[in-house]
Amino acid sequence: MLPIFLLLISNVFMTFAWYGHLKYKSTALPIVIVVSWLIAFVEYCFQVPANRIGSNYFTAFQLKIIQEVLSLSVFTVFSILYLKESLRWNYMISFLFIIGAVFFAFKKW
Repeated sequence: MLPIFLLLISNVFMTFAWYGHLKYKSTALPIVIVVSWLIAFVEYCFQVPANRIGSNYFTAFQLKIIQEVLSLSVFTVFSILYLKESLRWNYMISFLFIIGAVFFAFKKW
């Protein structure tokens, strides 16, 4: 569970690094880039250990799929609560397809 928890934390930071500035469109781009880099540094402090520890339990492919599902989950909450965007039906269908990818990645064949 530790790798998944670390990936979750890293995705919260990365989501803010990549998309948090969208609420501040009047801020100069160079400032936004530097602030995003600083936030992304914190993200890497969680991401790298998550992958290092997680590689003892999961394949690299499985780690990436876990990261993508967490990323989309965090982004969904972020976009609804922080950016005040609506969740549309087609986004939910897309998410279901990604859940299908998780099934195929973790299924023992």
